[in-house]
Amino acid sequence: MYLALLATVPLLILTVEAPALAENRPGVGEKCEPQKRKKRNSLLGSVLGSVAGTALGQAGVPSGIAGVYIPVGSLLSEAIISQLDCKEQVQAATATNEAVRGGVGTSSTWKSETRADVSGSSTVTAKNDRPDGTTCMTVSDVIIVNGEETTVPKTMCKAPGASGYTLAA
Repeated sequence: MYLALLATVPLLILTVEAPALAENRPGVGEKCEPQKRKKRNSLLGSVLGSVAGTALGQAGVPSGIAGVYIPVGSLLSEAIISQLDCKEQVQAATATNEAVRGGVGTSSTWKSETRADVSGSSTVTAKNDRPDGTTCMTVSDVIIVNGEETTVPKTMCKAPGASGYTLAA
């Protein structure tokens, strides 16, 4: 009971602060990175953030919900990033995460919330294990912008002990 109550406080804080963070959204082609903010109440924020992260993680809440930062640069290729605005990059990165979680044959689609003529998908087409214990997946990203389709294959790898897949170099 108390844990659920404590978990709602950070969500309320994120709800109040999220519009302020969205005001400085990069345009098409700019990387979507977290905004720098002044530190205030850092101890309280740290404690509340930790509690919320633990509670949300255990509840299975995806990282794209509640304004949580998604590292698009480690999930999307430059060819995709260059055609999408910040919000679309987050949607594409979230689709990649969802597809990778499902494994080979899994697809995840998205439709832009900011531009009517933009959509995309990520599909896992193959999986292989490397001798060093790294697991890799081949993912095909497809985006459609103004009726033009762009398909970019990429390799996502997860090193032994890592918490998630990232774009292989």
